[in-house]
Amino acid sequence: MLARLLRPKHAVSAHCDLPCGVYDPAQARIEAESVKAIMEKYAGNEDPVFRARAVTIKEERAELVKHHLWVLWTDYFKPPHLEKYPQLHQLFWDATKLAGAAGAKGTVDVSKADELLAKIDEISKIFWETKAA
Repeated sequence: MLARLLRPKHAVSAHCDLPCGVYDPAQARIEAESVKAIMEKYAGNEDPVFRARAVTIKEERAELVKHHLWVLWTDYFKPPHLEKYPQLHQLFWDATKLAGAAGAKGTVDVSKADELLAKIDEISKIFWETKAA
């Protein structure tokens, strides 16, 4: 009887947990900018303790870049977006690899951070085109 009373009266569905307006590639970009700034600070400081802390924080920020990119890729972009922008899969693949161990997370080379930021800019351009549609 209690289970019957607590059972929902209406079934609902949605394509995401929150309205799509909460998505924004700026979150990934902010973290990627942090990664780049940390790499630059790392290069300008010879203190081993500072460098160790910088690497730890850079890797955390790079992981956040991946997280924000994955949220966009898995929650925001839908099959119609992929039809209109067939390069999306490769673009997200490249961007997450650039944020990961083979890229910004695994190096202190600022050029990797620049490559990552360029990919995020490409994703952002497409994202805002889809929002305007």
